[in-house]
Amino acid sequence: MKKMLDTLFKAIEILIAFFLAVMIILVFMNVLFRYLFSKGFAWSEEIARLCFIYLVYLGSIGAMRDNQHLIIDSILSRVPVIAQRIIYFLVQAGVIWLMVILTQGSWGLVLQNLHDNWVATKFPTFLVYASGIITGIAIGTIALVNIFRLIVMKMPVAALLAIRDDTEADQMQDSIQ
Repeated sequence: MKKMLDTLFKAIEILIAFFLAVMIILVFMNVLFRYLFSKGFAWSEEIARLCFIYLVYLGSIGAMRDNQHLIIDSILSRVPVIAQRIIYFLVQAGVIWLMVILTQGSWGLVLQNLHDNWVATKFPTFLVYASGIITGIAIGTIALVNIFRLIVMKMPVAALLAIRDDTEADQMQDSIQ
């Protein structure tokens, strides 16, 4: 299971790199053509915009998995262990709640824009809002797993907050079991 998840997140990283490369190439080509020929590609702006949106949303999924989102752990380090566990649980529950709101809102926008297309590429506009559904489900699931690790696996909050490094994470997991 761990190997499958690592492969999935590696694929997400590759997809992010692909979106970044496409975005850079299209924007550079558009600037070059506008400078040299006074005419650019209208479709390249739409594709670059879509790549940027998915790059950001997929990047936030990876950041959630690796605990790289902005977190202020100075408070957690100064409170007793039981308070750390309660605060961590409440934060993860809040993340789940926000991801439910994001997913529901994105689903509503997908349904509203189901038959709309972008002007130049004729891509369906709901592709933009579908990124919210993907992100909401993925980050909500990661937060649920974090709660599982906290309550069922009884991992310490410090281990849950540690920035993910595969070797360190495996060592922590081995030391807990």
